[in-house]
Amino acid sequence: MNPLKAVRGTRDILPPDSADWNRVEAIAREVFRVFNYQEIRTPIFEETTLFARGVGEDTDIVGKEMYTWEDRDGSSLTLRPENTASVMRAYIEHRLDQIPGVKKLYYIGPMFRRERPQKGRYRQFFQIGAEAIGSESPIVDAEVIEMVVEVLRRTGLHGFHLIVNSVGCSHCRPKFIAALKEKLEGVAGSLCTDCQRRATTNPLRVLDCKVPEDQDIINALPSILDHLCPACSEHMTTVRAHLDNRNIAYEVRPRLVRGLDYYMRTTFEITHGALGAQNSVLGGGRYDGLAESIGSKVPAPGIGFSIGEDRLVMSVQETAQQPPATVDVFLATMGDAADMHAGELAAELRSAGISVERSTDKKLKRALEVANKSGARFALIIGDDEVNSGQYALKTMATGEQVKLSRAELIARIEAN
Repeated sequence: MNPLKAVRGTRDILPPDSADWNRVEAIAREVFRVFNYQEIRTPIFEETTLFARGVGEDTDIVGKEMYTWEDRDGSSLTLRPENTASVMRAYIEHRLDQIPGVKKLYYIGPMFRRERPQKGRYRQFFQIGAEAIGSESPIVDAEVIEMVVEVLRRTGLHGFHLIVNSVGCSHCRPKFIAALKEKLEGVAGSLCTDCQRRATTNPLRVLDCKVPEDQDIINALPSILDHLCPACSEHMTTVRAHLDNRNIAYEVRPRLVRGLDYYMRTTFEITHGALGAQNSVLGGGRYDGLAESIGSKVPAPGIGFSIGEDRLVMSVQETAQQPPATVDVFLATMGDAADMHAGELAAELRSAGISVERSTDKKLKRALEVANKSGARFALIIGDDEVNSGQYALKTMATGEQVKLSRAELIARIEAN
């Protein structure tokens, strides 16, 4: 019988990589805190209708990528392929609009899409995201972008590239789409199969095509920036002014669109070269019509983003020389009395915030080998003499230096290093 393996497109996150994940998430939570965002946790599955309405019937996500099944009562349920629609559903259901001020919410968790697995892309993937709901202000847009840039900077990611655009609103975008469709009628037959379909069902997505052979044709298509109404043009100008004021570098790219129907006005994306051709680390934008599309009678303008955590961690690991995850002290014991004493000492060290691992091998040589392979900074050797005298042999694993210390001196020495 062959051993079972993880399902294709999923993977196990093992130590020491899991330490990088924890570090990235801790940084994100701290940035969200200082920007006054609070955590929301939504179910990992919802009624299929939520994503069909919110994400869009004609998107690739709904049409080809969702994990959907019929429940025992005949209802259709779907593992969440993204979380903005779920957050907005919770916002409406729990009447968060009744609370004064902009609602600033963040989430961290798994999403599910049946995509073709590739570098940094999985069928169960993780997102770090945030939503600011209840304001149409371009100042909020700029602050959201500033916040996500701060998350990336604090993780140590360098060389990322911010791209911004506007996709207009319900007044000017239909006119642009009409012009785009008219232009596509004459050239769609020369595009890839996906773009031939999108030319009819979701023409904006044609602009986001990555097929090299299509680029010359796509570059000749109309630009959304030439079709913005005065209000959208002013909104974009204000967003850019605030980004400039914060010294946040960006590129305006008229072809940048989001694959979800609820986006309008500000859209943005951040890419990084460590990820290869599919180099997007995160994307986001404004979705002023989302609440109405999923049944709300009260408008709830908002803007948000989602970071592909799998891709962010990969980029950080490939661009930064992070030290390996280590344990502070490895306790190497000799004898039953030393084992008992080591339990007390380990508890005291852990209470002081010092990470501790204990040996299960009675032979000192083997214990020190394990200490070295585990990446421990120090090995603390405890035998009968140490128990009786209260003096401990502390070995610095990197240099081999060994010193005798009292219990009080021991904690101070470890904390100092």
